[in-house]
Amino acid sequence: MNNSILPLSLVVFVLVVCLFLTGCYTVKQGVTYLGYLSKAIPLEKSDDEDFIRLVAEIRTFAMEELGLTNSKNYTSFVRIDRNYLASVVSASAKDSFRRYEWNYPVVGRMPYKGFFNIKDAQKERAKLEKKDLDVWIRGVDAFSSLGWFKDPLFSYMREYSPSRLADLIIHELVHSTVFIKGQVKFNEELAQFIGSEGALLFMEKRYGLDSDEYNEMLKSEQNSNNYVAFIQELIAELETLYSGDSDREEKLIRKEQIINDAKLRFNNEYENLFSNENYRGFNQLPINNAYLELFRLYHTDDNFYNDLYDRTGRNLPVFIAAAKTITKKSSKGTPREQLESSLALLTSGVQINNTALDK
Repeated sequence: MNNSILPLSLVVFVLVVCLFLTGCYTVKQGVTYLGYLSKAIPLEKSDDEDFIRLVAEIRTFAMEELGLTNSKNYTSFVRIDRNYLASVVSASAKDSFRRYEWNYPVVGRMPYKGFFNIKDAQKERAKLEKKDLDVWIRGVDAFSSLGWFKDPLFSYMREYSPSRLADLIIHELVHSTVFIKGQVKFNEELAQFIGSEGALLFMEKRYGLDSDEYNEMLKSEQNSNNYVAFIQELIAELETLYSGDSDREEKLIRKEQIINDAKLRFNNEYENLFSNENYRGFNQLPINNAYLELFRLYHTDDNFYNDLYDRTGRNLPVFIAAAKTITKKSSKGTPREQLESSLALLTSGVQINNTALDK
């Protein structure tokens, strides 16, 4: 599995930070990102008409049909000499899934730190490992600036399949539509769910339910779901270990045994789980808590979002309309509780934010 292609989000590079902070990290990353933006050209001036047309269709679908916030995001293009945007560092305790977090102005505490230079990410990893933490570095292909800038497309995205590009763009547009400070897990779960479902709907509209393109995406989604389910089983086994009475050293020894056993089981079950070879690399990954914690962050281990989606009759615009009513401070409870409450009202035809939706 090529971790650099995960549609993971980074939301910490906001230019306004530089106005309040003079630290080397903030200035260096901000200047680098601004350098990319300064090289952006209007998308219509790129030399790939098929790519231009596809992006325009995805944007129109996401904003006009799904109801994501209208913006100029993904209307510009930057040439870059690699196949990912940034290297992102995450960390976790070795004997639990207690994630390490960094504190940022504007966006608050986040469980990852991004670098445009891989050597800087490796230096950060070394510092965290000295704190006896599990650390993971991954490549990300996009992030949302939450409306502070006009987020561009990058040249490596021209090689993406239509389904992958749709998932990426819709995922990131969710972040610029709904972002609850201090609720990183909710933000990522929501974007992951809407990005995936939105891409399916886009592929259905563009190619049709009986098309090879749509069915190929369904196979890819099933492979991805099977991989996530396998990882979640491994996480559950480790959570049982970490909550037990064994001392730390015993837990760490048993942890390695459980991970190695999972790799053997993964190899033995591969043909039953996957229809392609994309996940073979799992056995070679140095799996640790930081890697596994990413799946706890981005993927819900219950059916909460899918169950709510079913209640709407699988109407994604209604689902998104409900999500847009969520606020950080509300007497209606957590973001999940607010989403459930808003959906109940919307599917009953009750007006919210002066918008009436039919049953």
